[in-house]
Amino acid sequence: MQTPPSGHVLVVDDDPTVAEVVAGYLDRAGHTVDRAETGPEALERAAARRPDLVVLDLMLPGMDGLEVCRRLREKGPVPVIMLTALGDENDRVLGLEVGADDYVTKPFSPRELVLRVESVLRRSRGAGGGAGEPARAGQAGVTGQAAAAVESARAEAPVRVAELTVDPRARLAAKGGTELNLTVREFDLLAHLLRHPARAFTREELMREVWGWDFGDLSTVTVHVRRLRAKIEDDPARPRLIQTVWGVGYRLASGDHPATDARQATGDAATGPAPQDAATRQASQDAGPAGAREG
Repeated sequence: MQTPPSGHVLVVDDDPTVAEVVAGYLDRAGHTVDRAETGPEALERAAARRPDLVVLDLMLPGMDGLEVCRRLREKGPVPVIMLTALGDENDRVLGLEVGADDYVTKPFSPRELVLRVESVLRRSRGAGGGAGEPARAGQAGVTGQAAAAVESARAEAPVRVAELTVDPRARLAAKGGTELNLTVREFDLLAHLLRHPARAFTREELMREVWGWDFGDLSTVTVHVRRLRAKIEDDPARPRLIQTVWGVGYRLASGDHPATDARQATGDAATGPAPQDAATRQASQDAGPAGAREG
């Protein structure tokens, strides 16, 4: 059984009760925990010791979590899990837009948060294969070990499709030889699509296979696709690489599936008719059906 990764986690929340509970659970899980109550204090502590991950409340006095996230990212890549109020979908989308790797809605289960922390840490360090691809039971001895070794090697092998390249072991992604600045989830999403070029995935499948969630807010996938397009497409408004498959979801173009459909070029909702104007298109992109709250 794989040992959960440990790391230095900065917990930023102005509610002392929430911060104490979260810090206690993380400490018992083997993590080193630092705490901050305000945005400026969080930035000061992060500058003194770079955290491996930040658990960041969205609603902070003075400097909110969105601004803290932006400033942290200016100093270098650091995984961020955002804490948001239940039902504030627009705030969750904003958090994802500024680069949060994951989010948990309040009230939440501290044990669930610990699992999310360990999942993001594992992915940020490039350990193991993608979520949603667990080892299959029932294969004993050398056969099972060999199958696991082959699957692990496949998951960590560099992949190239067209001008895009990802190296999961080094956690590097590039387009045409130029390195891409991707968050943990953006990298995982791109790597997953590159491993399966020309295959159409529903948002439910991507949530399960990239995020490791069996259910949740599907707008999470929509936002990450939009963010990834902004970083890899020559013209994000007319995506050529990550295509929308209407009524299904998304696929990575392999060269055999050019994005000639105007709806594919402009759409991001993955279901329904193409938007007719810029305002409608943006509303469609931001909507995304909300799923059940994570357990």
